[in-house]
Amino acid sequence: MEHLETTKNHAIVISGKEIAAAMREEFKREVERLRAEGIVPGLAVILVGDDPASHSYVKGKEKGANEVGIYSVVHRLPAETSQEELLAMIRTLNEDPAIHGILVQLPLPKHIDEEAVIFAIDPDKDVDGFHPINVGKMQIGTECFLPCTPHGVIHMLKRTGISIEGTHAVVVGRSNIVGKPMAQLLLNENATVTVCHSRTRDLSAITKQADLLIAAVGRPGIITKDMVKPGAVVIDVGVNRVDGKLVGDCDFAGVQEVASYITPVPGGVGPMTITMLLYNTIESAKRWAKKRG
Repeated sequence: MEHLETTKNHAIVISGKEIAAAMREEFKREVERLRAEGIVPGLAVILVGDDPASHSYVKGKEKGANEVGIYSVVHRLPAETSQEELLAMIRTLNEDPAIHGILVQLPLPKHIDEEAVIFAIDPDKDVDGFHPINVGKMQIGTECFLPCTPHGVIHMLKRTGISIEGTHAVVVGRSNIVGKPMAQLLLNENATVTVCHSRTRDLSAITKQADLLIAAVGRPGIITKDMVKPGAVVIDVGVNRVDGKLVGDCDFAGVQEVASYITPVPGGVGPMTITMLLYNTIESAKRWAKKRG
């Protein structure tokens, strides 16, 4: 398979960058088809303040949308924007028929309640998959927008030909954005799932049982070679900056010696996140067109 690299006695490296590029080519054709039917998928991104990482993420989202033909608009608001002003903008976008997806870039300035902002987004336009209505639908397995990073992991595994059903999957991390939804999506794919976190006793004893190990805690090198079962699939969701370099939650060189597959950082899960945001926006436009009849 083209998106896999391997060396003797080392895990195959899953290139999220290549999988994402292939998916975006598919999206281009899908958007062309929709545009020919008079449906133009639209994405609105709201960025409050001047956090450099957030600016970088938003640029990536804007570039990705333009690349596949999605109409995108970015609202860049000053850090002193009030919560009411932000909520008013969300209400306007909720009513805008040209917008099918609304994303508010997190984190927000401290004076704004993130929960109130997430709750204000129309669940039918919540392409981040963070609204409690979408979270609840994900839990019971009905159609909804799935959070982009864990959904991207599922696509990576499937496109690499890795079977999830029947495996023992261990998720290290329990955040609302990655850990918890990752566990639920794996459960929905018929894996047996264990969730570990900062209070887990003897973490290594549990990670060594995993056929599929997902590291998502944001602590560089927390997963070492001796914590991985030989032949396990290891997905590294961590993004940490160490001495100016991006590294994951796994000791990549060590873990690669025992795993069967591994994702790198950068170039692994990261490119899939924006790709799944584009996927959700296109899906939203299709659902809107279907409702309109």
